[in-house]
Amino acid sequence: VAGPADHCLIMRPDDANIAGNVHGGTILKMIEEAGAIISTRHCNSQSGEPCVAALARVERTDFLSPMCIGDVANVSAEITYTSKHSVEVQVNVLSENILTGAKRMTNRATLWYVPLSLKNVDKVLEVPPIQYAWKELEEEGRKRYEEQKLERLVTKERNGDIIFPVINPEPYTVGCSQSSLIHLVGPSDCTLHGFVHGGVTMKLMDEVAGIVAARHCKTNVVTASVDAINFHEKIKKGCVITISGRMTFTSNKSMEIEVFVDADPFVDEPKERYRAVSAFFTYVSLSKEGKPLPVPQLVVESEDEKRRFEDGKGRYLQTKAKRQVQMQPLTQQ
Repeated sequence: VAGPADHCLIMRPDDANIAGNVHGGTILKMIEEAGAIISTRHCNSQSGEPCVAALARVERTDFLSPMCIGDVANVSAEITYTSKHSVEVQVNVLSENILTGAKRMTNRATLWYVPLSLKNVDKVLEVPPIQYAWKELEEEGRKRYEEQKLERLVTKERNGDIIFPVINPEPYTVGCSQSSLIHLVGPSDCTLHGFVHGGVTMKLMDEVAGIVAARHCKTNVVTASVDAINFHEKIKKGCVITISGRMTFTSNKSMEIEVFVDADPFVDEPKERYRAVSAFFTYVSLSKEGKPLPVPQLVVESEDEKRRFEDGKGRYLQTKAKRQVQMQPLTQQ
């Protein structure tokens, strides 16, 4: 069994926004890299076909406290469950002030990886089993595995939405803040297979969500949480990807933004555009002193926007209580 993987990174100005807060996407990319290393290492721990672990899903994750320029991110990853064809990795991020030595838990995330053969990218290999300290740990892991498998199917079913541009939108409407980013996938974005790193995709998604939130509030904004991210299809080198975001819900102090990633394959095998990834990001608005500010309420116009607002409200009410419970033990560590 591969042991825990740990690494440290100092946060630089290009990792942060103009207020000095590290982008949520930068943290998600660090988390994914740590998960990819430990799961690839584990999947190659027994003699067999060489493989690379590809990201399949990231469970809901909360950003518990902001990280700033000059802080050191301590990232640690550990494998917590293996099924026949997938690996569950738990990643923790601690923010360290190297001048005072003070450390804070910034993020705790769960990721799922699938080992793909280096010789044939469509071939999913078997995962070497891990040893569990207690039988209960294996049973709990199996339960989490079944739950995420079911959720992935549900998400795939609601994936047909398209975001259209709006001419002369009114202030605080969905059309006023919706944003898109177009990116050509190059070699530096990709794994050994020539497919995009999950962390690269998540960083771009967070960037678009941040633009939507900033356009709506016109203040400093930071990522508060990300709902489960499902990677439905691989994105190949040479694809042009369109990352689109729109606001779906606002509470008094937070905004929910839906983000899609659509891929257009041009090189080698021209085919239809397809939906590769989708997720919901939650942002908060901050003052210059870093205190939460009230969020301007979203003006919903169409029936679809009203429906999405109500769906977002449901997710908000469900997670609000959970997040408060989770933050207590984490901030005490």
